[in-house]
Amino acid sequence: MQSEGMNPNWAEENLQTIRTLMERSVIYRRALAPIMLLAGALGTIAAAIGILLPCDSFPKFLTLWFGTVALAIVGAFLIARRQALKDQEPFWSPPTRRVAHALLPPLLSGMFWGIFAALLDLPFEATFLVALAWIMFYGLALHAAGFFISRGIRWFGWIFVTAVPCTMIFLLIEQPDNLNANWLMGFFFGVLHLAYGAYLFLTDKGKNAT
Repeated sequence: MQSEGMNPNWAEENLQTIRTLMERSVIYRRALAPIMLLAGALGTIAAAIGILLPCDSFPKFLTLWFGTVALAIVGAFLIARRQALKDQEPFWSPPTRRVAHALLPPLLSGMFWGIFAALLDLPFEATFLVALAWIMFYGLALHAAGFFISRGIRWFGWIFVTAVPCTMIFLLIEQPDNLNANWLMGFFFGVLHLAYGAYLFLTDKGKNAT
């Protein structure tokens, strides 16, 4: 007997969504390479600005990286939309909404963590803890989205997640002076994104060549 209020097409709709996700995994992967390259370029430039210019206060650090994130989000949106139009696919489709819903909780948690830390008026050295929290939340977001995009994104997310406790252990052992979180942000949100974007671009190009 069918439960009261249950949609009889629920199983069929979910099966169709899974099939659509599998069919569009190639499209997502194709859009992911330029998105990663863009994010990596922005992250590298932001880290260079934070290191070379006087960015020695918590508000300056947050302004720099929140602005970088805003640019990355706008750029990712435009790239994904262009790819969807190019492949004659609807941009805000049910599979895309599932990916967005997977990304949203960890990313919002990272944003609120940064805002809360800014309200505490912490010293500049505390930006290192904020950066580690952002890396962790971002890794969790990638891992969650990887269940709808590709397995590679999950592994990429694991790099961010596992790097946080490793970095904390290193800091406890070495206890270095004059920590600058911009180096950490530049490596994870700059260099790693550039490397992963280049990998996606080269492997996708190789598949198309065959």
